[in-house]
Amino acid sequence: MTPVQDIAALFSGGGVGFLLGMLGGGGSVLAVPLLLYVVGVPGAHAAIGTSALGVGANALTALAGHARRGTVKWPCAIVFSLAGSAGAFAGSSLGRLVPPGPLMLAFAAAMVLVAVSMLRPAASGGDPDVHISPPIALRLAGLGLAAGMAAGFFGIGGGFLIVPGLMAAAGMPMLNAIGSSLVSVAVFGFTTAATYAWHGDVLWDVAGLMILGGAAGSALGVWTGRRLAARRSALQRVFAAFIVAVAAYVVWRTLGA
Repeated sequence: MTPVQDIAALFSGGGVGFLLGMLGGGGSVLAVPLLLYVVGVPGAHAAIGTSALGVGANALTALAGHARRGTVKWPCAIVFSLAGSAGAFAGSSLGRLVPPGPLMLAFAAAMVLVAVSMLRPAASGGDPDVHISPPIALRLAGLGLAAGMAAGFFGIGGGFLIVPGLMAAAGMPMLNAIGSSLVSVAVFGFTTAATYAWHGDVLWDVAGLMILGGAAGSALGVWTGRRLAARRSALQRVFAAFIVAVAAYVVWRTLGA
């Protein structure tokens, strides 16, 4: 790593954190392209493993704020994340076996899905006093396993799957689903990072710089998001279009290689 790459990693983490803080989701999907094409991480597997560690750490930072506000439904979050951790291990193990080219093409497709999910109207309703029960626990475990596999395979937070999964399985409001999802994002991120780290595919210095930049970026993003709350839908549409553009660039670079 050169000093220029160190600065690029710091600012890349800051950019991802800023977008997460401002929009509440979707930003982590940019971490892998930033690591590959801006920081210059050598290889898709190293980028995914390093990204997963950063995503997990940033999720813990955000989780602390939600926990203080009481928006986390801990029993539901724990069941979802425990089942999903097995999925994340399976998904990350499978992802490591896929050659970099096909893996990045699949990653570009996942980016488009994230962009589409950001254009869906926000769901309303739900029971803020929901309590876990055996039927709810079974639904949480099944959906958690599927979401964990996707998050592990692509090395992303998976919030675009986790939030609707929690709402569908437990019937909780979106605010509680967002807070509770961060438990799973952290667990999935660390599980995926551990799988890649075992094979030497985590760049610890790069991850540290991205985490440091992400903490500062998140604080600035939250501040900005509060002041642009009235324009949140427009910002999400613009960001969704940007994600699609980056996905197209990933496809172009992958096919060109």
